[in-house]
This record gives sequence, C-alpha cells and structure tokens, in this order.
Amino acid sequence: MCADVVLLLTLIICLWTDLRERRIYNKVVLPAAAAGILLQTAQHGLPGLKSGLAGCGLGLLLFFLPFALGGLGAGDVKLLAAVGALKGPLFVIFTALGTALAGGVIAVFILIGQRRLWATMKRLLWALAIGLGGRSVGGKAALLLLERTPYSSLFPLGAAIFLGAALAYFYCIFLQ
Repeated sequence: MCADVVLLLTLIICLWTDLRERRIYNKVVLPAAAAGILLQTAQHGLPGLKSGLAGCGLGLLLFFLPFALGGLGAGDVKLLAAVGALKGPLFVIFTALGTALAGGVIAVFILIGQRRLWATMKRLLWALAIGLGGRSVGGKAALLLLERTPYSSLFPLGAAIFLGAALAYFYCIFLQ
C-alpha cells in the first residue's frame, strides 16, 4: 500500500513537471526508486529486494533502446525504473506496454491535429517496405527515413507513462 502511494505521488509530480517544463527530475525519480527498493525489502525481505532491483533494472532496460535512438529522454527511462523498483518486474512490463499503447494513441491524435497523420503513415509504410526488402535508398537505411527530430518532441512521454501505469493497475486489479 505504501509503495502505491509513493508511486502515485511520483507519477503525479512527474506528469506535472513533464507537461509544464518538459522535464522529469532526478530529485523525484531517484528517491522514488530507492524508496521502492527499501519498501519492497521491508515488506518481503530478500525476495522483495530482488523484486525491487529486478523491476528497476528491467525498467531501465525496456526504455534504453528508445532512449539510445533519441526517441525519449533519460527522465522517462528513470521514471520507468522507479515504477519497476516500487512495483516489481511484472508491473513494469505492464506499464511499458500500457505506455506504448497510450503513447501511440496520443501521437495519433497529435498527428491528426497537426494534419500530418497521412504523411507520417506514408513514410512509415515506405520505410517498412524498404526495410523488409533489405534495400537502402541513396546509401541510407530505411530507418533514416523516419526523421526522429520532429516526432521525438511531439509530447511529453510522462503523460503516456502515467496512463500506462494506470492501465497496468487496471489490468492487475480487474483483469488478472
């Protein structure tokens, strides 16, 4: 229960700062991750310590590749790690899946609002066709057709992580 309160407060603070300032602060997520590991350990002993550390590590790993490719910021990665530290590896997987779903829906609505959905879909299909064909265009791989710069700044991912955690809670409480 205490971990749930810490998680909710962390998510609300990070949502607020990400929407207002486009930042997720270390001074919020790092203490939350440490609290998660401590709370897990206090509640479950050594298995809790393992769960907190595994959840934290898995949260880092799940978002590392998108971070390395420039698709999201380090704060997003650390926030997911804090979620994992607080709730464990299974919950962080559900949160990451929920984040992907929520982020995709948000991105589609933003692209519709900017009247860029059709152009984006054409570029995605073109890149997919080239990638599946194993060809390159002008020496550039298919992934280079997916210009990251205009899309990586469409919206703060903290909102999608907040919604992803809410979906994970819903799944764990009502559907599992």
